[in-house]
This record gives sequence, C-alpha cells and structure tokens, in this order.
Amino acid sequence: MLQLIEANWQLVAGAVALLLVVAFLLLRRGGKAPERREFNDVLSEGAAPAQRNTALIDTPPAAAIPVPPPPTAPPADALAAADGDDLTRIKGLGPKLKTLLASLGVTQFAQIAAWTDEDVARIDAQLGAFAGRPTRDNWVEQAKLLSSGDTAAYEDKFGKL
Repeated sequence: MLQLIEANWQLVAGAVALLLVVAFLLLRRGGKAPERREFNDVLSEGAAPAQRNTALIDTPPAAAIPVPPPPTAPPADALAAADGDDLTRIKGLGPKLKTLLASLGVTQFAQIAAWTDEDVARIDAQLGAFAGRPTRDNWVEQAKLLSSGDTAAYEDKFGKL
C-alpha cells in the first residue's frame, strides 16, 4: 500500500487538498443564518392599512335593478342580413364589429366607402376595444373596392377574399 501511495502521491495530495477545502466551506457556512433584506411596501410597519373595496357589497341586489323591456325592433344581425352587405369580407372586420356597426346603422360597403376622416374619427370613438381598426386596416379603401365590385384590384392589394 505504501508503494501505491508513493507512486501516486500527486493524486493523494490533490484528494487531501480537496477534502480540506470542502470541510472549510462547510464549517464556515454552518453557523450563519442567511442574510435578510428589508423591503418597504404596503404591509410594512407605519404604512396605512389598505382600504376595503366595498363597491360590490354596496350595490343593490339584482332584483332591485330594473330590467329594460325586450326590444321591439328586429336584432341588428337580422337587419344587416336582410338589406346589407357582408361587412366581414373587409379584412379586420369580424362578426362582433359587424354587429356593432349595424347597431350604429352601418350595413353596406357604400356607407363605409363614403366615410370622411371626420366620419372615421366619429365611428372609431364608438368602437370601444376595437378603436383604431378602421384606420389601421384601411376599411374605407377596402369598402370602395368591394362596393365597386372590383374583386381583382381588391385581391391584388389586400389578399384573397
């Protein structure tokens, strides 16, 4: 065994050094608690308590809220289908926007094609989450091509119908 150690003394010395380093690191770290950081936020001492949101608690029960009578006119979808164009052929205008436009009285390509910048701004203000779509998707230009029946020009500029 002594001959084996003498022949490989470099490996034995490296293993002993490694053991000493590991032991030193373990003993040095063992007694200390991890360092804590202080954060100041709403829950820290001295901060005012958060106020409770009582909006749902203070609202009247559902029975106390008056329910409007059902509409006597046919739904906007029925009107648009009866005498309007399929506005969903305009890129960027889906079924929800078609219904919203029908409720605003817009059911034909010719109506959209005739919009001025003021008309676009007025309609855009009423589109809620869809605001900006008429300008971004060029509805007026698409509607001009669709109302004129120029499908080839439309497909060249905006893609397949």
